[in-house]
Amino acid sequence: MAWNEILERVESSTEIFRLSVEDCIELYDNAPLHQLMAAAHHRRTLHNPTNEVTYLVDRNINYTNVCTINCQFCSFYRPPGHEETYTQSYDEIHNRIHELEAIGGSRILMQGGVNPSLDFEWYIDLIKELREQHPTIDLDCFSPIEIEGIAEVTRLSTQEVLVRLKDAGMHGLPGGGAEMLVETVRKDVSPKKGHPDNWLRVMKEAQLLGLTTSATNVIGFGETNADRVQHLKRIRTQQDEVLKQGLTGFTSFIAWPVQLETNSFGKRNRGQNKFERGAGPTEYLRHVAISRLFLDNVNHIQASWPTMGMSIAQMALLAGADDAGSTMMEENVVSASGTSKLSATEYELQLSIKRAGFIPVRRNSDYNLLETPNALIEAPEVKCHPPIHAVELV
Repeated sequence: MAWNEILERVESSTEIFRLSVEDCIELYDNAPLHQLMAAAHHRRTLHNPTNEVTYLVDRNINYTNVCTINCQFCSFYRPPGHEETYTQSYDEIHNRIHELEAIGGSRILMQGGVNPSLDFEWYIDLIKELREQHPTIDLDCFSPIEIEGIAEVTRLSTQEVLVRLKDAGMHGLPGGGAEMLVETVRKDVSPKKGHPDNWLRVMKEAQLLGLTTSATNVIGFGETNADRVQHLKRIRTQQDEVLKQGLTGFTSFIAWPVQLETNSFGKRNRGQNKFERGAGPTEYLRHVAISRLFLDNVNHIQASWPTMGMSIAQMALLAGADDAGSTMMEENVVSASGTSKLSATEYELQLSIKRAGFIPVRRNSDYNLLETPNALIEAPEVKCHPPIHAVELV
């Protein structure tokens, strides 16, 4: 079916129906961006019919930068023994959470590297302490690759690791580490990282235990459009399997382009055709729209302001996204690759959502809606971003 026929069917439908892999590759390859975005926005209104866009007040805590995986696109990690390695103390982590509590936050997203020097009790005692001292904060901690690393050190199964962390008080897992769930791509950019099947397996184990999970995707490694749709297919297939068991599965999906400024992957590809590596705003928006159209069983699509900036994130809200992400308060992984904006205030997120034509609503990490303060009443001094129609796409 030609792209225009597919989009006409989408926009004329009042029900969510499933697009095939072939449909989405056709759209990816040939559909004009503005028509693709319009169709994705229509599909978004079927998933979430209100004019509300959600956001989360949270904080990223990167508790250690020690890692043995050596992903070529990562500028954050340091190998064991490097002079710039760190692991935060429990007190440092507590202090960061106290700062989040002071602004009414509801979730920490804590992840770091695969640090072989930390034993299992370090993780268990940390989660127990955080749960005891911060009972209102959701603890979404340790991506699947970190769970694998802990399992290797402890010689436990990943499922047993997850069970014990949940018993200690962990609420969910960050979706990081998926990048591209296509083995040929993984072997090129992170050969020491486990097979894509491992990421999906750990996520399913977490989902079956009732832990909150999200799905992620990094684009711009030189992969094909078919590779990108294959990643989405793997997410959709697993979601089907988990939903059949009456469980939530992935609460949301978020994608962003690989950052190439300071890492070995970027240096290795410097000077090559810019369309072969990385992904600009137009390509990012196309991927957001395709994600909304293809992932018919994932309720929420999140815009990525940390990698794309607030203005492009605004446009993503018109390309199928219904969530503006979170305040983060600090960010060390993506920013290590060259991104300069490390956090957003609640005011900035609300302003961005309103300027895109939507109503901002606070949520927690399970997408339950919370009481939303009007952060725009007292306007702090922040740099305003240009309206979305003024953004030049490159």
